[in-house]
Amino acid sequence: MPIRSDVAPGPEEGKEGDSHSFDVKHFLKRLTERPGVYRMYDAAGGILYVGKARNLKKRVSSYFRKSGLAPKTEALVSRIESIEVTITGSETEALLLEQNLIKSLRPPYNILLRDDKSYPYIYRSAHDDYPSLTFRRGRSKKGGGTWYGPFPSSGAVKESLNILQKIFRIRSCSESYFRNRTRPCLQYQINRCTAPCVGLISPEDYLADVRRATMFLEGKNPAILQDLLSAMEEASKSLEFEKAAAYRDQLNYLRHVQEQQSVDGEGGDADVVAIAQDAGVVCIVVIIVRGGRVLGTKDYFPRYSIEQSEGELLSAFLGQYYFGGSTRREIPPDILVPVDVDGQELLSQALSETAGRDTRIRRNVRGERRRWVELAMTNARQTLLTHLASKETVYRRLLALKDLLELPETPSRMECFDISHSQGENTVASCVVFDENGPLKSDYRLYNIEGVTAGDDYAAMQQVLTRRYKRMVSGEGKRPDLVFIDGGKGQLGIAKAVFDELGISDIPLIGVAKGVTRRAGMEQLIDAMTDAVFRVPADSPALHLIQHIRDESHRFAITGHRARRDKKRRSSTLEGIDGVGPKRRRDLIRYFGGIQDLKKASVEEMTKVQGISRNLAETIYAVLHDE
Repeated sequence: MPIRSDVAPGPEEGKEGDSHSFDVKHFLKRLTERPGVYRMYDAAGGILYVGKARNLKKRVSSYFRKSGLAPKTEALVSRIESIEVTITGSETEALLLEQNLIKSLRPPYNILLRDDKSYPYIYRSAHDDYPSLTFRRGRSKKGGGTWYGPFPSSGAVKESLNILQKIFRIRSCSESYFRNRTRPCLQYQINRCTAPCVGLISPEDYLADVRRATMFLEGKNPAILQDLLSAMEEASKSLEFEKAAAYRDQLNYLRHVQEQQSVDGEGGDADVVAIAQDAGVVCIVVIIVRGGRVLGTKDYFPRYSIEQSEGELLSAFLGQYYFGGSTRREIPPDILVPVDVDGQELLSQALSETAGRDTRIRRNVRGERRRWVELAMTNARQTLLTHLASKETVYRRLLALKDLLELPETPSRMECFDISHSQGENTVASCVVFDENGPLKSDYRLYNIEGVTAGDDYAAMQQVLTRRYKRMVSGEGKRPDLVFIDGGKGQLGIAKAVFDELGISDIPLIGVAKGVTRRAGMEQLIDAMTDAVFRVPADSPALHLIQHIRDESHRFAITGHRARRDKKRRSSTLEGIDGVGPKRRRDLIRYFGGIQDLKKASVEEMTKVQGISRNLAETIYAVLHDE
């Protein structure tokens, strides 16, 4: 997901001493903490460096610390003018995407990972009766055989091969050593091999063991993991803690080996197109896949009418993307999308005629291609959030808001309130704050509402506003320039009554109602001072800012309510998820070793747990990451 940081400086940017034309501090503040790949560019748009990270925010931030950088890193940082990032499902996927990008882009500051020699593989030889499983660095086309990987850690591969030898007793010797044996070797004596070299096992039985071992490498045999889990628990019960720890380490290694590589595999050529829209802005991300490898991403922010559906937007975009402009883009055999595209058959026919072969626009895909679509959707959502929070976007919208509400000055602090509860239970009120940089999360506040009738939103709104602005009047709180209330005339009337009681008459108070149709872009704004109700054009930057503030207050209120509800019920993070009962919770915790490791797992890894379907894994992942 490209997140471009080359944003035009705002009024307070470009201060003396800043060696970059973009605001590094602001960019890092909005950067995600998820795993992914980052790409650094110079002023001319040339690639400087490609890297991967388990936590993008921490890793990219480390380049801009004030001291402790190596001379080479300082030279790199002095040339950085923009940064793009791509979110991945796991650190392993980030590693493989990093490899692909270094090969294709060849950045000057990358001196490692020029080829596959840095990555470990497991190799199954091509022997007809007695193939071996061995550790290899680098992939070769010579000798036939089957390759598994690449994998993120050579240590994990070596240890996993040892474990597979213990379980399945597959040979690991070279072909010449195998051909010249006349008696069993030491591996047979220590029960690590069945001695096929001297015929102590039949080809049929040996190949059955090899088939089971390779099924495990392909992630098709979770029963082995269950056996190790049981052995670990038995060792713990017997107070054999060292043995239990060894089983735990084996499980960790085996999970590394089983991890699916969704950015490197069999899949052919495809363009993956995803869409996200919010607060009057639409973002479209294109992921380019060639030969089963993700080669890069590109994001677009087209102008559109609020009345257009996502299918209509994608239809218009695909037509311009492949047929518009002076340079014709390569049309792959498959174009993968998350929603039905309007005029899909006609568009596919036109693409096929232009490409000279069949081209399909496909929505319902499975396996690796489904993971590509999910990856594109994740990147589209994150790119949109970053765009909405950029200084350039917020500043332009602030000017439009000033004109819309006829304010004497551009507001530098705006607050918005919302109420959240479940049938009146554990009511929480949120106060979110925006300034000239966008969301000011350090000033966000949650208020636990007590002593009101369950479900009485008016009383809840009265309580939170009184608590917030009573402190302000006494000189303890910051003073906003503008206040929004998420609700119609009823909630706004309560807010005005509180302001009147506290003697506040110089802060504009605006209600944001969803309108009759309750559709985005059809909101009604209500001025508390004049009772005037008016609508704003759907493409107005001012309305987009108001929508952003309103949606953020709603999100923050729901998050706070859920946290309070779960704490009161004394439930674990997993207990509130439909479909995750005591047994599945126990199996998840056993498999990953704890809730923190579960949070680090990808959707694909969660499906390895018995009883966890892909849909349920997606739900668990979304809850754990507050999506």
